[in-house]
Amino acid sequence: MTIAFYLLFSWLMVTAKTRRHVVALTLVGTVGAALIAPRPVMAQLSLTTAIQSVLDIVNGAIQEALDTINAVRGAIRAFYQRLVWPVNLINQARAQVTEMIGQYRQRMRDIFESDVGSATLAATGQLEAVLRNRQTSDFNAVTAHFRNAFGLIPTETAASPEDRAMTDMDDALAMGSLKTLKASDVAVDLTLDAADELEDVASEAAPGSAPFLTAAAVVASIQSQALTQKMLAAELRQEAARVAHENAERKRLATNTGRLGDQILKLLKRD
Repeated sequence: MTIAFYLLFSWLMVTAKTRRHVVALTLVGTVGAALIAPRPVMAQLSLTTAIQSVLDIVNGAIQEALDTINAVRGAIRAFYQRLVWPVNLINQARAQVTEMIGQYRQRMRDIFESDVGSATLAATGQLEAVLRNRQTSDFNAVTAHFRNAFGLIPTETAASPEDRAMTDMDDALAMGSLKTLKASDVAVDLTLDAADELEDVASEAAPGSAPFLTAAAVVASIQSQALTQKMLAAELRQEAARVAHENAERKRLATNTGRLGDQILKLLKRD
Protein backbone atom coordinates (compact mmCIF):
# COMPACT_ATOMS: atom_id res chain seq x y z
CA MET A 1 0.00 0.00 0.00
CA THR A 2 2.87 2.40 0.79
CA ILE A 3 4.59 1.66 -2.57
CA ALA A 4 1.36 2.27 -4.46
CA PHE A 5 0.92 5.58 -2.69
CA TYR A 6 4.41 6.73 -3.61
CA LEU A 7 3.97 5.69 -7.25
CA LEU A 8 0.69 7.54 -7.48
CA PHE A 9 2.23 10.61 -5.85
CA SER A 10 5.17 10.58 -8.28
CA TRP A 11 2.86 10.32 -11.28
CA LEU A 12 0.78 13.26 -10.01
CA MET A 13 3.91 15.37 -9.48
CA VAL A 14 5.08 14.64 -13.02
CA THR A 15 1.72 15.58 -14.51
CA ALA A 16 1.40 18.81 -12.46
CA LYS A 17 1.22 21.83 -14.74
CA THR A 18 1.42 24.79 -12.42
CA ARG A 19 3.32 25.75 -9.27
CA ARG A 20 0.07 25.87 -7.32
CA HIS A 21 -0.63 22.27 -8.26
CA VAL A 22 2.86 21.24 -7.11
CA VAL A 23 2.40 22.91 -3.69
CA ALA A 24 -1.03 21.33 -3.20
CA LEU A 25 0.23 17.87 -4.15
CA THR A 26 3.18 18.29 -1.80
CA LEU A 27 0.86 19.04 1.15
CA VAL A 28 -1.45 16.14 0.31
CA GLY A 29 1.49 13.80 -0.07
CA THR A 30 2.95 14.80 3.28
CA VAL A 31 -0.37 14.21 5.13
CA GLY A 32 -0.93 10.94 3.32
CA ALA A 33 2.55 9.68 4.12
CA ALA A 34 2.00 10.54 7.79
CA LEU A 35 -1.27 8.61 7.85
CA ILE A 36 -0.18 5.42 6.13
CA ALA A 37 3.36 5.18 7.44
CA PRO A 38 3.76 2.43 10.11
CA ARG A 39 4.12 3.65 13.69
CA PRO A 40 7.45 2.79 15.33
CA VAL A 41 7.27 0.34 18.24
CA MET A 42 8.45 2.11 21.37
CA ALA A 43 10.23 0.47 24.24
CA GLN A 44 9.03 -3.08 23.69
CA LEU A 45 11.97 -4.41 25.61
CA SER A 46 11.32 -2.01 28.52
CA LEU A 47 7.62 -3.04 28.73
CA THR A 48 8.50 -6.73 28.83
CA THR A 49 11.03 -6.07 31.55
CA ALA A 50 8.45 -4.12 33.61
CA ILE A 51 5.86 -6.88 33.31
CA GLN A 52 8.40 -9.48 34.36
CA SER A 53 9.37 -7.34 37.35
CA VAL A 54 5.74 -7.14 38.47
CA LEU A 55 5.36 -10.89 38.11
CA ASP A 56 8.51 -11.45 40.12
CA ILE A 57 7.13 -9.27 42.92
CA VAL A 58 3.77 -11.08 42.89
CA ASN A 59 5.40 -14.48 42.93
CA GLY A 60 8.00 -13.39 45.46
CA ALA A 61 7.25 -11.06 48.35
CA ILE A 62 3.47 -11.00 47.90
CA GLN A 63 3.27 -14.78 47.62
CA GLU A 64 5.32 -15.16 50.78
CA ALA A 65 2.95 -12.77 52.61
CA LEU A 66 -0.07 -14.70 51.35
CA ASP A 67 1.47 -17.98 52.45
CA THR A 68 2.06 -16.51 55.91
CA ILE A 69 -1.54 -15.26 56.11
CA ASN A 70 -2.88 -18.65 55.05
CA ALA A 71 -0.70 -20.36 57.64
CA VAL A 72 -2.04 -18.07 60.38
CA ARG A 73 -5.62 -18.65 59.27
CA GLY A 74 -5.04 -22.38 59.24
CA ALA A 75 -3.62 -22.25 62.78
CA ILE A 76 -6.62 -20.25 63.99
CA ARG A 77 -9.02 -22.67 62.31
CA ALA A 78 -7.27 -25.62 63.89
CA PHE A 79 -7.39 -23.91 67.30
CA TYR A 80 -11.14 -23.37 67.05
CA GLN A 81 -11.77 -26.89 65.79
CA ARG A 82 -9.65 -28.39 68.55
CA LEU A 83 -10.58 -26.26 71.59
CA VAL A 84 -13.39 -23.78 70.98
CA TRP A 85 -15.65 -25.80 68.65
CA PRO A 86 -14.37 -29.39 68.61
CA VAL A 87 -15.58 -31.02 65.43
CA ASN A 88 -16.03 -34.45 67.00
CA LEU A 89 -18.16 -33.09 69.85
CA ILE A 90 -20.25 -31.02 67.46
CA ASN A 91 -20.93 -34.07 65.31
CA GLN A 92 -21.76 -36.05 68.43
CA ALA A 93 -24.27 -33.41 69.56
CA ARG A 94 -25.87 -33.33 66.11
CA ALA A 95 -26.19 -37.09 66.14
CA GLN A 96 -27.87 -36.99 69.55
CA VAL A 97 -30.37 -34.38 68.39
CA THR A 98 -31.18 -36.43 65.32
CA GLU A 99 -31.61 -39.54 67.46
CA MET A 100 -33.97 -37.72 69.86
CA ILE A 101 -36.02 -36.44 66.93
CA GLY A 102 -36.44 -39.98 65.65
CA GLN A 103 -37.41 -41.31 69.06
CA TYR A 104 -39.87 -38.71 70.34
CA ARG A 105 -41.23 -36.45 67.61
CA GLN A 106 -43.74 -38.77 66.01
CA ARG A 107 -44.81 -40.23 69.36
CA MET A 108 -45.55 -36.74 70.69
CA ARG A 109 -47.44 -35.91 67.51
CA ASP A 110 -49.51 -39.05 67.94
CA ILE A 111 -50.45 -37.98 71.48
CA PHE A 112 -51.57 -34.52 70.39
CA GLU A 113 -53.37 -35.73 67.28
CA SER A 114 -55.02 -38.85 68.71
CA ASP A 115 -58.80 -39.02 68.34
CA VAL A 116 -60.35 -39.09 71.82
CA GLY A 117 -63.91 -38.19 70.81
CA SER A 118 -66.41 -40.04 72.98
CA ALA A 119 -69.85 -38.53 72.37
CA THR A 120 -72.38 -40.96 70.94
CA LEU A 121 -75.53 -38.88 70.42
CA ALA A 122 -76.01 -36.81 67.28
CA ALA A 123 -76.27 -33.39 68.96
CA THR A 124 -73.40 -33.89 71.38
CA GLY A 125 -71.30 -35.61 68.70
CA GLN A 126 -71.58 -32.59 66.43
CA LEU A 127 -70.59 -30.28 69.27
CA GLU A 128 -67.59 -32.42 70.17
CA ALA A 129 -66.48 -32.60 66.55
CA VAL A 130 -66.52 -28.83 66.10
CA LEU A 131 -64.71 -28.37 69.41
CA ARG A 132 -61.88 -30.70 68.35
CA ASN A 133 -61.37 -29.60 64.73
CA ARG A 134 -58.49 -27.24 65.68
CA GLN A 135 -59.95 -24.25 63.85
CA THR A 136 -60.91 -20.72 64.87
CA SER A 137 -63.07 -19.72 61.92
CA ASP A 138 -66.23 -21.52 63.06
CA PHE A 139 -67.11 -19.96 66.42
CA ASN A 140 -70.69 -19.45 65.22
CA ALA A 141 -70.96 -23.21 64.76
CA VAL A 142 -69.85 -23.66 68.37
CA THR A 143 -72.74 -21.49 69.57
CA ALA A 144 -75.27 -23.29 67.36
CA HIS A 145 -74.18 -26.81 68.33
CA PHE A 146 -73.90 -25.85 72.01
CA ARG A 147 -77.50 -24.64 72.13
CA ASN A 148 -78.62 -27.64 70.12
CA ALA A 149 -76.98 -29.98 72.63
CA PHE A 150 -77.86 -28.20 75.91
CA GLY A 151 -81.02 -26.34 74.98
CA LEU A 152 -82.03 -22.71 74.74
CA ILE A 153 -82.59 -20.28 77.59
CA PRO A 154 -86.09 -20.70 79.05
CA THR A 155 -88.69 -18.15 78.04
CA GLU A 156 -89.96 -15.48 80.39
CA THR A 157 -93.05 -17.50 81.20
CA ALA A 158 -91.12 -20.73 81.81
CA ALA A 159 -88.56 -19.51 84.37
CA SER A 160 -87.96 -16.69 86.77
CA PRO A 161 -85.79 -13.72 85.75
CA GLU A 162 -83.10 -14.89 88.18
CA ASP A 163 -82.98 -18.37 86.65
CA ARG A 164 -82.88 -16.97 83.12
CA ALA A 165 -80.03 -14.60 84.02
CA MET A 166 -77.95 -17.34 85.67
CA THR A 167 -78.56 -19.70 82.77
CA ASP A 168 -77.56 -17.09 80.21
CA MET A 169 -74.38 -16.21 82.10
CA ASP A 170 -73.41 -19.85 82.63
CA ASP A 171 -73.89 -20.60 78.93
CA ALA A 172 -71.93 -17.50 77.89
CA LEU A 173 -68.94 -18.37 80.06
CA ALA A 174 -69.05 -22.02 79.00
CA MET A 175 -69.06 -21.13 75.30
CA GLY A 176 -66.31 -18.54 75.88
CA SER A 177 -64.10 -21.16 77.52
CA LEU A 178 -64.78 -23.64 74.72
CA LYS A 179 -63.86 -21.09 72.06
CA THR A 180 -60.69 -20.21 73.96
CA LEU A 181 -59.91 -23.92 74.06
CA LYS A 182 -60.25 -24.14 70.28
CA ALA A 183 -57.89 -21.17 69.87
CA SER A 184 -55.40 -22.80 72.21
CA ASP A 185 -55.42 -25.95 70.06
CA VAL A 186 -54.38 -23.87 67.05
CA ALA A 187 -51.66 -22.18 69.10
CA VAL A 188 -50.44 -25.57 70.30
CA ASP A 189 -50.03 -26.70 66.69
CA LEU A 190 -47.97 -23.60 65.91
CA THR A 191 -45.84 -24.19 69.00
CA LEU A 192 -45.18 -27.78 67.97
CA ASP A 193 -44.21 -26.65 64.47
CA ALA A 194 -41.78 -24.13 65.97
CA ALA A 195 -40.31 -26.84 68.21
CA ASP A 196 -39.85 -29.16 65.23
CA GLU A 197 -38.13 -26.41 63.27
CA LEU A 198 -35.78 -25.67 66.16
CA GLU A 199 -34.91 -29.36 66.40
CA ASP A 200 -34.21 -29.56 62.67
CA VAL A 201 -31.99 -26.47 62.78
CA ALA A 202 -30.18 -27.75 65.88
CA SER A 203 -29.34 -31.01 64.11
CA GLU A 204 -27.53 -29.02 61.38
CA ALA A 205 -26.44 -25.95 63.33
CA ALA A 206 -23.13 -24.34 62.54
CA PRO A 207 -20.57 -23.74 65.30
CA GLY A 208 -21.31 -20.53 67.16
CA SER A 209 -25.04 -20.48 66.35
CA ALA A 210 -26.12 -21.95 69.70
CA PRO A 211 -26.92 -18.53 71.27
CA PHE A 212 -29.29 -17.72 68.41
CA LEU A 213 -31.05 -21.07 68.69
CA THR A 214 -31.30 -20.59 72.44
CA ALA A 215 -32.87 -17.17 71.97
CA ALA A 216 -35.43 -18.60 69.54
CA ALA A 217 -36.24 -21.41 71.99
CA VAL A 218 -36.68 -18.92 74.84
CA VAL A 219 -39.09 -16.86 72.73
CA ALA A 220 -41.11 -19.99 71.89
CA SER A 221 -41.15 -20.94 75.58
CA ILE A 222 -42.44 -17.49 76.58
CA GLN A 223 -45.19 -17.71 73.97
CA SER A 224 -46.17 -21.14 75.27
CA GLN A 225 -46.28 -19.82 78.83
CA ALA A 226 -48.46 -16.91 77.71
CA LEU A 227 -50.85 -19.42 76.15
CA THR A 228 -50.92 -21.39 79.40
CA GLN A 229 -51.69 -18.20 81.34
CA LYS A 230 -54.56 -17.44 78.98
CA MET A 231 -56.05 -20.88 79.60
CA LEU A 232 -55.64 -20.45 83.34
CA ALA A 233 -57.44 -17.12 83.09
CA ALA A 234 -60.34 -18.82 81.30
CA GLU A 235 -60.45 -21.45 84.04
CA LEU A 236 -60.50 -18.74 86.71
CA ARG A 237 -63.39 -16.99 84.96
CA GLN A 238 -65.29 -20.24 84.85
CA GLU A 239 -64.64 -20.85 88.56
CA ALA A 240 -65.70 -17.30 89.41
CA ALA A 241 -68.94 -17.84 87.49
CA ARG A 242 -69.58 -21.05 89.42
CA VAL A 243 -69.08 -19.24 92.74
CA ALA A 244 -71.38 -16.43 91.59
CA HIS A 245 -73.99 -19.01 90.57
CA GLU A 246 -73.87 -20.70 93.97
CA ASN A 247 -74.09 -17.35 95.74
CA ALA A 248 -77.09 -16.42 93.59
CA GLU A 249 -78.77 -19.66 94.66
CA ARG A 250 -78.12 -18.81 98.30
CA LYS A 251 -79.43 -15.28 97.84
CA ARG A 252 -82.58 -16.57 96.20
CA LEU A 253 -83.05 -19.13 98.96
CA ALA A 254 -82.69 -16.39 101.57
CA THR A 255 -85.19 -14.24 99.69
CA ASN A 256 -87.68 -17.11 99.42
CA THR A 257 -87.22 -17.89 103.12
CA GLY A 258 -88.00 -14.28 103.99
CA ARG A 259 -91.07 -14.33 101.80
CA LEU A 260 -92.24 -17.56 103.40
CA GLY A 261 -91.80 -16.05 106.86
CA ASP A 262 -93.88 -13.05 105.87
CA GLN A 263 -96.64 -15.31 104.59
CA ILE A 264 -96.65 -17.31 107.83
CA LEU A 265 -96.90 -14.11 109.87
CA LYS A 266 -99.81 -12.96 107.75
CA LEU A 267 -101.61 -16.24 108.30
CA LEU A 268 -101.03 -16.12 112.06
CA LYS A 269 -102.38 -12.56 112.26
CA ARG A 270 -105.58 -13.61 110.53
CA ASP A 271 -106.26 -16.19 113.22
